[in-house]
Amino acid sequence: MRILNRTILLLTCLWLMFTSAQADEVREHITIRGIYGGVPTELLARGPLRDVGVNAVFMGSGGLTEERIATLKKENARVYAEFNTMHVAGYLKDHPDARPIGTDGEVCPAPHNWQGVCPTHPGYRRSRMDAFRDVLARFEIDGIWLDYHHSHASWERDVPAMPDTCFCPRCIRQFQQAAKVELPKLPTAQLARQLLGPHQDAWVQWRCDVFTDWVREFRDIIDTTRPGALLGTFHCPWSEDEYDGALRNKLAIDLRAQAKYVDVFSIMPYHARFGHATDPAWISRQTTWLGEHLGIRGEPNERLRIWPIVQLSDWGEQVPVDQVRAVLDHGTRRPATGVMVFNWGSLKKQTDKVAAMGDYYRTIRP
Repeated sequence: MRILNRTILLLTCLWLMFTSAQADEVREHITIRGIYGGVPTELLARGPLRDVGVNAVFMGSGGLTEERIATLKKENARVYAEFNTMHVAGYLKDHPDARPIGTDGEVCPAPHNWQGVCPTHPGYRRSRMDAFRDVLARFEIDGIWLDYHHSHASWERDVPAMPDTCFCPRCIRQFQQAAKVELPKLPTAQLARQLLGPHQDAWVQWRCDVFTDWVREFRDIIDTTRPGALLGTFHCPWSEDEYDGALRNKLAIDLRAQAKYVDVFSIMPYHARFGHATDPAWISRQTTWLGEHLGIRGEPNERLRIWPIVQLSDWGEQVPVDQVRAVLDHGTRRPATGVMVFNWGSLKKQTDKVAAMGDYYRTIRP
């Protein structure tokens, strides 16, 4: 028994040494050490961004200015914009026909106040594409990330709300044309039961194809407006098996199809927010799944890249300062080749976490 206990103790010590060494190593595969949430003026007031190991800043496209970009470029930091695709709720005030329709044939209430838009509404799509093109034409950014590019649902929480939509006449008509399916003339509620029943596979694939086609058009705009800029996407961190296949069945996200057009997948494994507050290793488990799903290894010169956005600020469950290192450790394991922290707006007030982030970023910097 004493020999067994010593063996267990030795193995435990070796494991702790291994995990500690993993967290302390230089990670040459990590090319991006970012902050999400705007220009970190508080850090700049203290000195160069390189002093905290930061080399990239992500901000909303509405917050871009030439002055802010110039400030960050002087720091040799890359600038990436975030672009809202399916969550411009204000559009619905003047275009009520763009509201998603639920299985009962009525306008679907916004789950947790998350208001989506019908993905086949031509005017809405055109307005988003015009805005996307304008951002790229006006600002010298290094890339642009799609955000909220999913169906009418609220999934950024431990208990998601994902109603089935959109069953408007326009969506049903386009589905029939694309899938070569002829549906009987029935009330919307009855048609919805058929689309979620015998026609479910074709319906789910069509919905995914609609959202993927948006991505295709975004790619075309980048290639003609600002060639060389990266197209990224912030997206749900689940595997295709979780929540009964909700990634495709509910959110209409087909990662493999979108990979034809996207350069960087920024999975959003907010461990504390999503019910894994004591398990930062959930972050690397999700990025591992994504890498296997898309064939991304985290090696140099791969076309596709994974740069997760990890949670350091408190949102729902708190992230303690002594967890910062573990969160960033798991966020920077291959197949990831970049990482960014969420989010500067609230994190800047937690100086102990900012210091811990800087310590880690400097440690892994080549």
